[in-house]
Amino acid sequence: MKPKIALFAFLLSIAPALAHGPTPIKVDEKITVAADPKAVWAIVGRFGSLDWHPDVASVKATGGDAAGGVREITLRKGGVVTESLDEYDPQQLKLSYRMSDPNLEALPISSYSATLAVKPAAGGGSEVQWYGRLYRGDTSNEPPDELNDDAARAAMTKFLQDGLQGLAKKLQGK
Repeated sequence: MKPKIALFAFLLSIAPALAHGPTPIKVDEKITVAADPKAVWAIVGRFGSLDWHPDVASVKATGGDAAGGVREITLRKGGVVTESLDEYDPQQLKLSYRMSDPNLEALPISSYSATLAVKPAAGGGSEVQWYGRLYRGDTSNEPPDELNDDAARAAMTKFLQDGLQGLAKKLQGK
């Protein structure tokens, strides 16, 4: 009887580990640009505009820069991503937002929250940091390759890096 109780206790102890869902994935990208932080914020600080992002075809926004604002981003590769604004702080040159509804055809991500912040860079110019937490597209224990952690991390990293490069290019043109 004791071996059965020990086995049962062991199975109960590992059950939470087996039931554990996916771990959040963190992405963090930065760029330093030769522009005053307020000039950079004038471009990136409009929640309803991503005209500086090369992967974005268009944005439809409602609610302006107030918490609760919503934007629908149509990607050049196809697909629409909907995001809502959580925090907007023009004094700190920072905004935070989250995905409202997943669109796995647009991004292999089931949910994310992200922050875009601008601050003075050491030595002049601005440091723009864009970071977030996300979950892979398929949150089951064995997701297909196109919806796993690597696919989600790669897609978000590419989106953030492309956006920062697009911002740098736009600032150079000014």
